Amino acid sequence: MESKRAIIAIALSFVVLVGWSYLADHMGWNGQPAPQAQQEQAAPQAAQQEQAAAPAPRAETPVFLPSAGREVTVTTPLYKAVLHSGGGVLKHFSLTRYRTAITPGAPAVDMVDTASTVMSPLGLLINGQPSWSTGQWSFDGGDLSLAAGQSGVLTFTGEVDGVRVVRELTFSADTYLISEKVRLAPLADARTVRLGFTVGTGNLSPNGGQYDHTRVAWLHDGSFSEKTSASDLEKGVLETGTLSWGAVMSNYFLVAAAPVDTTGVTLKGKLQEGVYRVAMERGDVSIPAGGETTAACNYWFGPKERGLLKDAPNHLSEAINLGWFSIIARPLVDLLEFFHKYVGNYGVAIILMTVLIKLVFWPLSHKSYKSMEQMKKLQPMLQKLREKHGDDREKMNEEMMRLYKTYKVNPAGGCLPMVVQIPVFFGLYQALLNAIELRHASFITHLPFTDMVWLADLSAKDPYYITPVIMGATMLLQQKLTPAPGDPTQAKIMMFMPVVFTFMFLSFPSGLVVYWLCNNVLSIAQQWWMLRKA
Repeated sequence: MESKRAIIAIALSFVVLVGWSYLADHMGWNGQPAPQAQQEQAAPQAAQQEQAAAPAPRAETPVFLPSAGREVTVTTPLYKAVLHSGGGVLKHFSLTRYRTAITPGAPAVDMVDTASTVMSPLGLLINGQPSWSTGQWSFDGGDLSLAAGQSGVLTFTGEVDGVRVVRELTFSADTYLISEKVRLAPLADARTVRLGFTVGTGNLSPNGGQYDHTRVAWLHDGSFSEKTSASDLEKGVLETGTLSWGAVMSNYFLVAAAPVDTTGVTLKGKLQEGVYRVAMERGDVSIPAGGETTAACNYWFGPKERGLLKDAPNHLSEAINLGWFSIIARPLVDLLEFFHKYVGNYGVAIILMTVLIKLVFWPLSHKSYKSMEQMKKLQPMLQKLREKHGDDREKMNEEMMRLYKTYKVNPAGGCLPMVVQIPVFFGLYQALLNAIELRHASFITHLPFTDMVWLADLSAKDPYYITPVIMGATMLLQQKLTPAPGDPTQAKIMMFMPVVFTFMFLSFPSGLVVYWLCNNVLSIAQQWWMLRKA
C-alpha cells in the first residue's frame, strides 16, 4: 500500500512539474514574455542544480533541472548590473559615477536602456539562435555586492540545441570589464557549433549632436574602423578575420565584446529599431563526444576612461580613437590632466594649456608676423608689376620672384608657421572632443551676477552662444591688425573667415571654443606688442 502511495505521489508530482512548466512557458506566468514574444524558461525550482563541472560521458551527466527565471544583481562602486538568470542576459547596467545630465537628481547613465533590453545584450548565440529564448536555464546562487578590490562569479547553466552550456561571468569592483568562460558539452554525439558573443545598447550620445555619433567600431588586424551613418548601420556591418573586438560606442562610452581567440571571427553589427547590436561569432567550435570545449570573451560596459582601458585586454584602449593626429592629441590630454590636477577646473586647465602652446609657437608666430610686415612694404611694388605685366603671367611671376630675392622676403613665410600649427589644432580638437574628463566638467557654472547656467558642461555647446560670438569678434580684430593680402580675391575670402568660423563654432563643444578664443586673444596681444615695438 505504501509503495502504491509513493508511486501515485511521484506520478502526481511529475504531472504538476510538467504542467506548471508548460503553463509557465506558454502563459508567461514566470514573469517573462511567452516564447513567441521573447523568452524564457519554466518549471518550479526543484532539487539540486548542476554545478559547473566538466561534462563526463552521458551516463554520468547530472540531471539538469531548469528553474524559473529571476533577476540577479551585481553591485560595485562603479556600477549596478541587473541580469536575468535565464541565460545570463543583461537587463540594466547603471554607471554610478556618470549622470545623464548636469541637473541635480539626474538619473545615472544606463548602458542598457529599455529598448536594448529587448535584444538581450550579453547573450550567447548558439548556431545563430538566441540561447536565452531557445534553451532552458538554471541558476544556483545569489546577488553579488563587491567592495573595492573584490571580484565575484555568477554561473548560469543551460541546455541549448542539444548542447550543455555553462556560462561563468566574472565581475570586478575596480573595472568595467566582465570576463566570461563558456563550457560546452554535447548531450549526445560530438558536435560542431557556431558560437556568438553579443552586446547591444541604445543611443549612447542622445545630446551629442553632429560631433558625437553612436557608431559601430571594431579592431581588425590592429587597424581601427567604424561606421557612423545610420543608413549604413541599418543595412548591417559584416567583417571577418582577426578581430580583437567589436563595439558600439560614442565619444565617451563603450559597449564591447572582445573574444579571447581573435582568429577567424565574424563581426555582425546592425542598427535595428533604435538598438545598436554587435555579435562576434566563430563557426568552427568543435565539441567532442563525452568531453567539453571552452571558449572565452571579455566585455566592456562603461565609460572610455583611459586609465582603465589601458589595462584592458585585446587592445580595447584603441577604442579611444583620436584620428590621424593622435600622436599629438594623446600628450595634450595628458597635459590637460596635469594642469587640472593643480587648478581643479578644466576651463582654467584649457587656458593654461593654450598659453603653453602659444609660448611654444611664439618664435614661429613672430616670424610669421614679421614676414607679413615685409610683404606689406612690398605691396606697392608688387602692384606695379601686376599693372606692367598683367597680360604676361610668366613674366610677372619671374619679376616677382626677383623682387622677393632682392629684398630677402619669403612670400610663404607668413603662412608656413600657421600650416605647422594646423596639426596641433586638429590634435587638440580630437583631444577635447573625446576626453571623457570634460563631460559635465564645468568652467563658469553661471553667467556672472545671474543664476543662468552657462559653461557648466565643457563637452556641450555654449547655450547662449556668447563665447562663439566673442571668438568671432576677436578673429575680426586680429584680421584688422594683420596686413591685408595683395590679392583682392584673397582679401575678400579673409574678410568672410570670421563669419564662417563663428557659425561653425556655434555648435562646437564649449571647451574647444574656450581654447580658440583664448588663442585669439593671445595672438592679438602678440601682434599688438610687435606693432608697438616696430
